[in-house]
Amino acid sequence: MAITDWPSGERPRERLLAHGAEALSDAELLAIYLRVGIRGKSAVDLARDLLRHHGDRLAPLVGASIAQIATVPGIGTAKAVQLKASFELARRALAEEMTERDNFCSPGKVRDWLRLQLAHRPQEVFMALWLDAQNRLLASDILFTGTLTQTAVYPREVVKTALQRNAAAVILAHNHPSGVAEPSRADESLTENLKQALAMIDVKLLDHFIVAGNALPLSFAERGLI
Repeated sequence: MAITDWPSGERPRERLLAHGAEALSDAELLAIYLRVGIRGKSAVDLARDLLRHHGDRLAPLVGASIAQIATVPGIGTAKAVQLKASFELARRALAEEMTERDNFCSPGKVRDWLRLQLAHRPQEVFMALWLDAQNRLLASDILFTGTLTQTAVYPREVVKTALQRNAAAVILAHNHPSGVAEPSRADESLTENLKQALAMIDVKLLDHFIVAGNALPLSFAERGLI
């Protein structure tokens, strides 16, 4: 049955107008974006297929390539391109928010941004968020990329980039594709080494986050590990 044949109170667009976007499911929100389905499937059915293809999670969908999204029957390259554009706009909107004064005083904002950037990645990556003296974002850099289970991080390169960015402080982050956010002994040792190395050039290490899937990113500062 087409969505236009549904009772008005059950249609995603009408429900959004009546109750707000937060009241809709992921599939309903995607259906509004897709607008139409295909023969035998409504836009909501198509959105559910799209989510199911990515493990019923938004993060892998956000991180999927255009080619991967387009493999879902009924999506096609045009819709995949539109979806990727919308995801990139969301990333950029968050990045703009992060440049505002005092946003890095809120761990919640940092977590949201990092999850969008790192949660979907299939390999471990190590990222630095460089801040000025007022804790405003100067730049974000993915410094190292590794394998499914580990990344080699070189303190000398971290210090070198800190100087290039003229940073006063930094927030570090890396992801665990395994989905487990607990820090390893190596993570703790690396963090301490980086803290000491950065202190030599008067750059303060504010926090180090581990991002693991949909789990709440772990903060080293909140754990008392910095």
